[in-house]
Formats: sequence, C-alpha cells, structure tokens
Amino acid sequence: MNSLVVVSHADSNSLTHHIARTTVEALRRSGGTADLVDLGAEGFDPRFGDADLRFYRGTGPAPADVVAEQERLDTADQLVLVFPMYWWSMPALLKGWIDRVFVNGWAFDYTPGSNFEKKLSRLTVHLVPVAGDDADSFERHGLDVAFRSQIESGIFEYCGAVVGSTTFVYQSDTSSREILAEKITAVADGISARIFEPSFG
Repeated sequence: MNSLVVVSHADSNSLTHHIARTTVEALRRSGGTADLVDLGAEGFDPRFGDADLRFYRGTGPAPADVVAEQERLDTADQLVLVFPMYWWSMPALLKGWIDRVFVNGWAFDYTPGSNFEKKLSRLTVHLVPVAGDDADSFERHGLDVAFRSQIESGIFEYCGAVVGSTTFVYQSDTSSREILAEKITAVADGISARIFEPSFG
C-alpha cells in the first residue's frame, strides 16, 4: 500500500504539518509506504499559466512539472491531503496543484460529443481540513454540505476517485496544546486504520 501525504501550509511547525508528519509515521508503522509531499518546500508553482492553457487547448505538451506530479500520483494507492481551511476552502497552493495536475487526459477524459471517462478509480483520497471554527458553526452555516459538494464530489469523485474519509480538525486556534496533541494522534491513527483495516469506522 503506497500513500502520498500532501501538505500545504507555509509554516513547517504548524498544526497542519504536525498532522501530516504524524500521519506518515502512522502509515509506515502499519507496514505501508508513505511519502510526505510538502508543496511549499518543493516550490510547486500553482499558477495555471500559458503552458497549461496550451495543453488544455491541445496545442502544446503537458508542462514537465505537471507530468512529474502525475507520475508520482500514479504510484499511489492512497492520497491524503492535509490543509488549513482558508475562506471555507483550501489554500491557493493546494488548489493550484489540483487545477494543474488533475486535468483532462490524466484525471478524466472528455472531448465534446464523446463519452466522459473517469480515470482515477484506483485512487482513494483522505481529506484533513484544519479549521479554526467549531463543528456546530460548520453545520449551522451549511459549510459541511458545501465542502462535500465542492471538494469531495466536485473534484475527487468527479474524477472517479473514492473519498475514503474526511476528518475535520476543528477549533485549531483555540484548543489547548494537549487537546491538539490528542487530535493529531487521533487523526493519524484513524486514517491509518481506514487504510489498513477497511472495516474500520
């Protein structure tokens, strides 16, 4: 079982990074292969630029950095995304990574007038959004439903991937260090259990 844990946060000492690193450790303890992908540290360019547009229009090749990310994802069975919630969504760096990498021809196949083919059915995705607000607020404002529609269904299920789990880490700014430490362990162990014990949860 090969997992990629992708993290997007500017501070390597942030709660987001602690969750990502602890998840990698938990997956390795369970006997799997797990690699940490730090988009910021690797310098991934999230901008959908001219080369991306030419590829989208069929007038140029896929950019080399995009191909490299796709090849790395091709080796993964499980994808874990760990990110802070910015304006009820993901950071621009992670969204740009998805915009550029999960494209027609790799994540799905579509041409006008033809059938639509989802191409990522082999991939299971686990989402770990880190939120400052509490669960009641998310439910009260319908943000949990919006997340499901926009990100789970609108991105990953659209491409045929299975959403294995979504684990919100609420009250990240107001919880004590002790509570946050417990949450970090619980999230990492929970994802590992879902991957290596399919009946879990």
